[in-house]
Amino acid sequence: MLVTTTNNLEGKTIEQYYGVVVGEAIMGANIFKDIFASIRDIVGGRSGSYEQELTKARKIAFMELTEEARAMGANAVIGVDIDYEVIGQNGSMLMVSICGTAVRYK
Repeated sequence: MLVTTTNNLEGKTIEQYYGVVVGEAIMGANIFKDIFASIRDIVGGRSGSYEQELTKARKIAFMELTEEARAMGANAVIGVDIDYEVIGQNGSMLMVSICGTAVRYK
């Protein structure tokens, strides 16, 4: 499955547009990650635990996006946009939302 942020596929002909597809993942952060992230904020450095959660959420969202496109008969998703949001009480959850247009190209 070809996935791109561009609105066309250079050198390819789009035969059919299937419509918008979406992949979403919401990940909760636990208290231990929050505590260690707070310490990192004070002393500096990167928060490995949050980075891992972010990577995991992004991979899940991409997987959902491509599965939805494949189910429609598409072999590519174009015009992909990725959004990150902090949601929940006290910003305790991370949401990754990815959308694009499912297409079939030759």
